[in-house]
Amino acid sequence: MQTSERGLEFIAEHEGLMLQAYPDPGSGGDPWTIGYGHTRGVKPGDTCTAEQALEWLREDVREAEQAIERLVTVDLTQGQFDALVSFVFNLGARNFGSSTLLKRINMGDFAGAADEFSRWNRAAGRVMAGLTKRRHAEAALFAGEFA
Repeated sequence: MQTSERGLEFIAEHEGLMLQAYPDPGSGGDPWTIGYGHTRGVKPGDTCTAEQALEWLREDVREAEQAIERLVTVDLTQGQFDALVSFVFNLGARNFGSSTLLKRINMGDFAGAADEFSRWNRAAGRVMAGLTKRRHAEAALFAGEFA
């Protein structure tokens, strides 16, 4: 399964486009981020173009898609898949792999899984308003509230 165009737009909207590297909002340092949430090899002072940011987004999304394909054992709707790609893109496959969210999905408890998104709204131990908003939107997308 691949992320839909709506799913890519969803991620881009929640990540925002930054053409200059910036520190992680939770830690104030690493990982440094650029474009639409790209972190690999990014260091202070780096810049990119909008075109490069979009290319990195597509590459990074492929990694999230592969993690979901590897870890999820049940069939997903496109909306569920897109929501999970956003989640894994933002939090990483390791966090997803050990999450109750994944356990509920693989048990077929999709309503319970949708409820789990909201638990992942902290960075460096602090509740982050942007993550709270994103997790609410991911849960809604997962539950089929956005077609």
